[in-house]
Amino acid sequence: MENKKPEIPNDLGVIRIADEVVSTVAGLAAAEVEGVASMSGGWGLDLVEKLGKKNLGKGIKVEATGEQTSIDIFISIEYGYAIPKVAESVQKEVKLAVETMTGLTVSAVNVHVVSVMTKKAAEEIEGSVDTKAE
Repeated sequence: MENKKPEIPNDLGVIRIADEVVSTVAGLAAAEVEGVASMSGGWGLDLVEKLGKKNLGKGIKVEATGEQTSIDIFISIEYGYAIPKVAESVQKEVKLAVETMTGLTVSAVNVHVVSVMTKKAAEEIEGSVDTKAE
């Protein structure tokens, strides 16, 4: 079966949106949800980010085939927040943002909670990333 990327045809031609764009939109939307401490992309991506290259699509896997787009998102939750509630908010916000900004149909947003962090630990991680990027 052919893995055909989604296309948005119009009078002038066709619009194709890269998976990286979708993952960036999803990452920005997820980061705005209260209770999300950070995105988790695994040790390789975390290392690259610590060396100064910020990746807004970190921790997100996009699978777009034909008309359907599914998104897997890997996050850390701030300690004290209800995990199911935060995860559901992430699903809703990511789906809304991706569909609104890209016009693609999101069939699923699978949230994988990989850790729980204190607010202080999350701020320390963000601070070390920001100072290295400057």
